[in-house]
Amino acid sequence: MAILGRDQILNAKDMKTEDVPVPEWADGDATCVRIRSLTGAQRDEFENSMIELKKDGSAKANRANVRARLVVLCIVNERGEQMFNLADITQLGNKSAVALERVVEACNELNGVTEKDIEALAENFDVAPSDVSTSD
Repeated sequence: MAILGRDQILNAKDMKTEDVPVPEWADGDATCVRIRSLTGAQRDEFENSMIELKKDGSAKANRANVRARLVVLCIVNERGEQMFNLADITQLGNKSAVALERVVEACNELNGVTEKDIEALAENFDVAPSDVSTSD
């Protein structure tokens, strides 16, 4: 088996797109949204947004609008450009849960996010840091 070179890897067209039907959001002829795969940096950004560090150094889950946060990163226009930004999270979070979940499931599948990945993130929450002193 041949080994890929640096230029082959960096120039590979590895970003995929998929159209997801969302009849709840339909307007005229448009009945679907286009999603794209996340870059490695975007996936890290999304996963980091799920963790909130407390003042004592421990971490807790930040699940507020988690679906909308993922959708913001994945929905693109016809040119493949991200349509939403962080300012849109609250409004997207107020859309139909059924419609939002359909898009989220497609995003997870396209990006290889598994239940195991989500569980691994959850395991790290509410764990006190090792460098916190117990003496006064």
